[in-house]
Amino acid sequence: MGTSLKVAGWLALGAVAGALTTIQLQAIARSSVGPLPLEEMQQLAAVFGMVKNDYVEPVDEKKLITDAIGGMVAGLDPHSQYFDKKTFKEFREGTTGKFVGVGIEIGAEDGLVKVVSPIEGSPAFRAGIKSGDLITRIDDTPVKGLSIDQAVKRMRGEPATKVTLTIFRKTESRSFPVTITREEIHVQSVRAKLIEPGYAWLRVSQFQDRTVDDFARKLEELYKQDPAIKGMVLDLRNDPGGLLEGAVAVAAAFLPNDAVVVSTNGQIADAKATFRANPDNYVRRGGPDPLRKLPAALKKVPLVVLVNEGSASASEIVAGALQDHKRALVMGGQTFGKGSVQTVRQLSADTALKITTARYYTPSGRSIQAKGIVPDVWLDETAEGNVFAALRMREADLEKHLGGPDEKKDEAREKAREEARQKLEEQLAKSKDAVKPLPEFGSAEDFPLLQALNQLKGKPVLVSKTATERKAEAATD
Repeated sequence: MGTSLKVAGWLALGAVAGALTTIQLQAIARSSVGPLPLEEMQQLAAVFGMVKNDYVEPVDEKKLITDAIGGMVAGLDPHSQYFDKKTFKEFREGTTGKFVGVGIEIGAEDGLVKVVSPIEGSPAFRAGIKSGDLITRIDDTPVKGLSIDQAVKRMRGEPATKVTLTIFRKTESRSFPVTITREEIHVQSVRAKLIEPGYAWLRVSQFQDRTVDDFARKLEELYKQDPAIKGMVLDLRNDPGGLLEGAVAVAAAFLPNDAVVVSTNGQIADAKATFRANPDNYVRRGGPDPLRKLPAALKKVPLVVLVNEGSASASEIVAGALQDHKRALVMGGQTFGKGSVQTVRQLSADTALKITTARYYTPSGRSIQAKGIVPDVWLDETAEGNVFAALRMREADLEKHLGGPDEKKDEAREKAREEARQKLEEQLAKSKDAVKPLPEFGSAEDFPLLQALNQLKGKPVLVSKTATERKAEAATD
């Protein structure tokens, strides 16, 4: 579609939607491999020999082996993956929140790259790049026709190298080049602000290595600005997940000490675990507890959690835990539905295997696999209704996804998706301007956030206008 959909994402982060990961950087012991199926292994060797000897052109042996491993793992489920040198480097950048680039959060608009926001202190920030700027060329390459990933790759590079971006600034009706020197960027996965006296907004966009530290620091800053906070919105919309420890810590900040946050269960002993709201379950590498200085008032402050179809895995753990303990009201849309845990096991210095090792369960024992968290209060994306919600992909839409509890085809959702697609196409046929991108999260035009504030203040909330089939879903819970 040629619509100006806002596809926000951190430049060059490359995080897979719905990741929930524990990292075990150790080699796999050979003794852990049981008896191999001899006949099938002989067939594999025979095929390898035939391809190597008989294929029309010479084939690199290492590539054949790598492709065979990748195919084996890809056949399991959508979240298991073999990491070669390149993809393993990108994965580690995603979990650490560090990468080399120019430092902008980007989206797409009319086939161009739109600057959603420059990262504070980054080279792009210092160069004067502004929110709303459109990037029309990257060096000598026109952006029109490039995918977001292709544009991202061209803006990334080695430290101290230069890239020239041609910027079109609508507000000034002019185009101009900006040459930026790439450097290592440290992504802030947590944003926070006082929306008005007494009410705070805290957004977690992804669970990375530094998320818990940034989360605690932002909370401390909020309480310094206003020690008498009366209500808080925890915004997890479009949060694709990330590190399990981060999810446990964020939930623990609001829950009583030792409350169950999540449990996991799988085939191996390490996959059977219960994670609780205490430092032993989220402090990494023996460091200090980042939550130790948070004010006691945080445990009881009225709390709303905002979620949508893009909230996945680690963010679903937080929402599910706070919902089960009745610590927060969950508002928004039904979440992505990724209820599985991946473990990363390093195979060599540069390669690794990310493999699904467990399902996870909310404190009440719910599996949300292929279903998601059903909100307590349904909200539309805008005051006029939903625009893109039905079109967003969820876990149940992915090929080879793990089956959920009592999973069956959701005909109501398929109908809603088709109706939404037809509506968008009709609007686009009239004018591209008929489909407006959704407002930025946290802005004055953010409709779900305004409804969350109304909830905290005891004012009327405008619930979803398209919740008919959703009531039926909630009734089956």
